[in-house]
Amino acid sequence: MKPVPHATSLRRAPVQRRSAERLTRILDACADLLDEVGYEALSTRAVAQRAGVPIGSVYRFFGNKKQMADALAQRNLERYAERVTGRLKDARPGDWRAAMDAVLDEYLGMKRTAPGFSLVDFGNQIPVGSRAEPNHRVADRLTDLLSDYLGRSPDEDLRRIFLIAVETADTLVHLAFRMAPEGDPKVIEETRELLRAYLGRVLD
Repeated sequence: MKPVPHATSLRRAPVQRRSAERLTRILDACADLLDEVGYEALSTRAVAQRAGVPIGSVYRFFGNKKQMADALAQRNLERYAERVTGRLKDARPGDWRAAMDAVLDEYLGMKRTAPGFSLVDFGNQIPVGSRAEPNHRVADRLTDLLSDYLGRSPDEDLRRIFLIAVETADTLVHLAFRMAPEGDPKVIEETRELLRAYLGRVLD
């Protein structure tokens, strides 16, 4: 089954498989409509219609579209973590360069292909909470995900390193996608080189 958002983003967490599948349809519909109409024109009624569920089913999980977008952002983060983990299964443990490439490449891949991601990603793009919170959330997730792989303790030093890397990559990747629909390749390569220089200094 596809990952569902953490229970804290929902009015009621799904318990049965049928309920979880309905939540997945709601979030899939939300993502598709974000691409089609944008956040301002998004409505819970339109999401319910697209998902093929009663409007009450949407309100069972979410009080408004802001909560729904935040849940989509949380689901994006879980899917992103799964993609990074999958990329590193065959990599040599401790290879921070392979980890950095996986982290950046999978983010770019979702930016290009995941429905609704260009507006929501992990919560940065629309008012689903503090702009600072999503990057802290991503950095914390990466710290927990990669500390064993890198042979490092998941301490405050590693969290700070990942937060700096995430903030840097976030700013530059958004610049790349403002310059070209698929991301300006020169800006992306400069981003990769900048991250390599920084992480090489603190992780080698």
